Amino acid sequence: MIIEFAATASPNTDGNPRLVASLVAQDALAADADLLVRGAAAAARFTGKPGQLFEVFAPAGDGVARLAFAGIGELGGAGRRATLERAGGALTAKYLTSGETALAIDFSTSGLTAEEAASVLLAARLRAWRHDIYRTKLTDDQKPSLARIVAIGAPEGTEAHWETESAVAEGVEFTRELVTEPANVIYPESFVARCLARLEGSGVEIVVLDKAEMTALGMGALLGVSQGSVREPRILAMRWKGKAGAQPTAFVGKGVTFDTGGISIKPAAGMEDMKWDMGGAAAVAGTMLTLARRKAQADVIGVCGLVENMPDGNAQRPGDVVTSMSGQTIEVINTDAEGRLVLCDAVTWVQKQYSPVTIVDLATLTGAIIVSLGHEHAGMFSNDDLLASQLDAAGKASGDSLWRFPLGSAYDKLIDSPIADMKNVGPRYGGSITAAQFIQRFVDRGVAWAHLDIAGTVWVEKSGATHDKGATGFGVRLLDRYVRDVLEA
Repeated sequence: MIIEFAATASPNTDGNPRLVASLVAQDALAADADLLVRGAAAAARFTGKPGQLFEVFAPAGDGVARLAFAGIGELGGAGRRATLERAGGALTAKYLTSGETALAIDFSTSGLTAEEAASVLLAARLRAWRHDIYRTKLTDDQKPSLARIVAIGAPEGTEAHWETESAVAEGVEFTRELVTEPANVIYPESFVARCLARLEGSGVEIVVLDKAEMTALGMGALLGVSQGSVREPRILAMRWKGKAGAQPTAFVGKGVTFDTGGISIKPAAGMEDMKWDMGGAAAVAGTMLTLARRKAQADVIGVCGLVENMPDGNAQRPGDVVTSMSGQTIEVINTDAEGRLVLCDAVTWVQKQYSPVTIVDLATLTGAIIVSLGHEHAGMFSNDDLLASQLDAAGKASGDSLWRFPLGSAYDKLIDSPIADMKNVGPRYGGSITAAQFIQRFVDRGVAWAHLDIAGTVWVEKSGATHDKGATGFGVRLLDRYVRDVLEA
């Protein structure tokens, strides 16, 4: 989706869009419309509520103009970003396959700030994303036609804000692409290759570890997960060093490119969804792209632990004991609790390699978090109250919402093993918490750490303000907002 800016535009003249949308605050249409439009809006019960749409057709030169009105609710107040995103997303959702190729959004009477106007444009672009490359039989009326949005009369400074938001959009879209691709297309090696291609020339420093290098480092936990697959594992590290002398922050993502469950195999129904079990790694990759594109003033390392979990004759067995890179031993009770085995070695490696002061890991780790929170929030666990509050604030500001869960010794002892330092699962109840407790055992003393269980938020079965069904790109906007508000403050 191309976003352009113009001072004015008349429908059907000089190549301007014939579709023009005005943003209307709650109960404010009377100030901006003639009697006929007011009457039509009243008949349609349009009042300018958030995300509400109304459309009329009017003569314009030798043709017909489509005039749309999008409700933006009451000006000011809490939750403003989400309200504005509903308006921008609703416009794209309505006209994406309408046959119109361009949409002009008129901000001149909206009363919005530059930052708020950029939020509308961000939502409009994100809602347009689709992944149709494997759909070869779409009819013309099923194919997206809307390719351009022209912002008319946007507040001064909107273009500068849009430069930042367009970088965010690129990162979210890249994450969605990685998550949506099937597992025969995206696996550890090809995940790395696609990231290398997208980040080429960006200034991001890349380090890739192969199986032999990980074996030499003693990453027995991660390697144990991958040993049943013909797809070799990888560690991908991406560093954006946009601020000299800063203490680095690490984002670590679980990248299980397909998860059968291994020998503890999952039920067949729904297993195809496990192509998105690398959603944490995809969010990290998308975030690093965003930070590079907008030249963030921060030192951030993104690490992706990439494996495929398969059940062949060489696969890890329940009851096996593996030795992690940290030297701690793990009794593998359930091979479907594999994400934490990947993360523990990735977390250990990034600490030894880069000595970050803060680590945030993201993982589609447990079904238990979906039972707890549904698809509305990701679960957050942290050993540091300040970091937790900063991430919570970033979640509220970005729309990638978090809900904090407890940690404690009572949960920690539930993963003690009688034959090893720990086991990889606890009892049935509190499964998300014991998974977080497991990862915490690999975090060095003095390092602020947060674990985000995003299993319920990376893929959804219903559309939202900024996404259609499927991949959401969850995590990119959250991490970028954290960098803006904390690391760049």
